[in-house]
Amino acid sequence: MLKRFRRLLGFIASVYTGVLILLMMLETSLIYPAPSPHTGDWSATWHGHEDVYFTSSDGTPLHGWYSEFPSAKATILLSHGNGEHVADLADELEFLRERFHANVLVYDYRGYGKSQGTPAERGVLADGEAAQRWLAERTGQQTQQIVLWGRSLGGAVAVHLAGKLGARGLILDRTFSSMIDVASDKFPWLPVRWLLRNRYLSTQAIAHYDGPLIQFHGKTDQTVPFKFGEALFRAAPSSSKQFVASEHLGHNSPWPEAHYAQVRDFISTLP
Repeated sequence: MLKRFRRLLGFIASVYTGVLILLMMLETSLIYPAPSPHTGDWSATWHGHEDVYFTSSDGTPLHGWYSEFPSAKATILLSHGNGEHVADLADELEFLRERFHANVLVYDYRGYGKSQGTPAERGVLADGEAAQRWLAERTGQQTQQIVLWGRSLGGAVAVHLAGKLGARGLILDRTFSSMIDVASDKFPWLPVRWLLRNRYLSTQAIAHYDGPLIQFHGKTDQTVPFKFGEALFRAAPSSSKQFVASEHLGHNSPWPEAHYAQVRDFISTLP
């Protein structure tokens, strides 16, 4: 009986170890499910964007779309979520440009769209830094004069940029306190806090930014639970911050008009 019990325990341990190894091997594809570069409207000839190319700090070639507004009231850097690339965002790029009378740059992290390389936390954050510096130089501004807008994974990138390079304002959409928190919530039976390589510790990063902040999150978000958005907001030291909670906004749901009106008001009050 004891021998059978030991065999069972050994079998369970072997299966558990196998699952751990498999998930470790799949971490990159799970966190960065980049869509095929062959999807999306890459020409978007109806839209007056400019294809721009720049390099990350390690020399990785990056690509983005830039759209300029005459006598712009703001300059926005948009860091997108982990399941999209710039060719999915032509409509949004045009909308943000016209709605907020802003210069807008949306770019792809390494391994997304036409950007080269393979995504990993350090590289993705460096890509965001390169994009912010490129945009500041292109518009003749300092990095701290750029409005940073990030959603989901892009929110973690935007928080990092605000803490390191500064920002005129920070707009966060359905992002998280850390990737560890989200992964631990989804896999409570795994030692995620020990094993996860892509950690995105946003609560630590946001401690270095005390400028204007507006943050949005839906209470029905199943991908990034609401509590992790709240935790990030609580960690922000800004004395000029607001949290907008939505009763019915899912993680990938389109924004209601009221949210865009709130962003308009937020941008209009930025120093």
